[in-house]
Amino acid sequence: MYAKKPMQFLFMVVIIIMVAFFYNLAVPMESSVRPQTGGLEDNIIDFPSPNAPPASPHAHTQHDQPPIPQRARVATFVPGTSRPPTNYSRTMVIPRMQADDIAWISKELPGFDVSIYVANDPKAVSHPPKNKGHEVMIYLTYLIENYDHLPDLVLFMHSHRWTHHNNEFLGFDASQMVRALNGAHVMRAGYVNMRCHWHPGCPEWLRPTGMEDTLGKQEEKVLAQCWRELFPFDPLPSFLAQPCCAQFALSKDRILSIPRSQYIFYRDWIMRTPLSDYISGRIWEYSWQYLFTHDAAHCPMEHICYCDAFGVCFGGKVPYSQYVELLRSKTKINEELNILNRNQRLSLGSSNLTSDLTQNETETRLRVQLSQVEIELKTRKQEALRRGADPQRRAEECGRPWREGDGF
Repeated sequence: MYAKKPMQFLFMVVIIIMVAFFYNLAVPMESSVRPQTGGLEDNIIDFPSPNAPPASPHAHTQHDQPPIPQRARVATFVPGTSRPPTNYSRTMVIPRMQADDIAWISKELPGFDVSIYVANDPKAVSHPPKNKGHEVMIYLTYLIENYDHLPDLVLFMHSHRWTHHNNEFLGFDASQMVRALNGAHVMRAGYVNMRCHWHPGCPEWLRPTGMEDTLGKQEEKVLAQCWRELFPFDPLPSFLAQPCCAQFALSKDRILSIPRSQYIFYRDWIMRTPLSDYISGRIWEYSWQYLFTHDAAHCPMEHICYCDAFGVCFGGKVPYSQYVELLRSKTKINEELNILNRNQRLSLGSSNLTSDLTQNETETRLRVQLSQVEIELKTRKQEALRRGADPQRRAEECGRPWREGDGF
């Protein structure tokens, strides 16, 4: 009797195991791995785009990691077409701090549509979700929020009117640059850097192999890792280059060639990266051209940039170089005059008639030279503006075809 009980118990265990086994064969067990319910996956949604690229053969399944949107393919970046002479609708996106003086915008650009984001004021009508990444956060926020109702052209500019990184031949003046910008050129190119001068940024600037933490390129040593995070489907270029300093214009078509989900992904990267505000912004300063042209280096010839984008046409590369040399001569003369004036102040009270006469003669000679150079610069600049006002001559200088009625 006592020997039968262990056998009965063993028999019941076997029966239970067999029932459980056949039940599992009949009803597949639900996966214990569930998609993430927060973070990137909530944001990375492929919003419909009229020019969105075809679905990637490497698309992620719902049980993979949160999807990373594949960047727009090269084929989507086709040259745009300009309409007959017309006024394109434009908006200028301005990131600012509360303390920035932006009165120049309404004064110099009356009637211009402006979208101003205040980086450090969460109560402002327009503000980014986080004050990080310098202008990058605000540029991406504008693209995300306005993706479905964009103007023909969008200009991304800084809040200050005069700055060293604006175009020298337009007085370093942002208002002159905005007024002179050729909308037809932006429509054709899709992406236009608002700065023509190569230095700093061209012809080669950031290298992913750079490991030195230099003052001017602190972001270089983290570039390779950032690239793998931002553009995981694209090979790492040997260098990145474009004229500094994150001011550019985009056509509506070029913006829409990239799905909104991708802009959301990039903004999320800015918010989550442990990189500092400064470094994360600097990474993007030399990445915008890749995002919107797929070119690691985007360095148009300076004279063509001035001519086609702003209507300042010097007549070709050689005349442009001559104008640059005249500017250098002007700078050198002014430096010599400053040194001379400093020496004169230091020698006050000393009685050296010969020295005083020599200094006076030198100053007179330098001021005559300066006047001559300034007259020549003014004359050449006026000629360049007249040449740029002719759409046919502008097209010829830039090497693009032109027919009667094409406009600029």
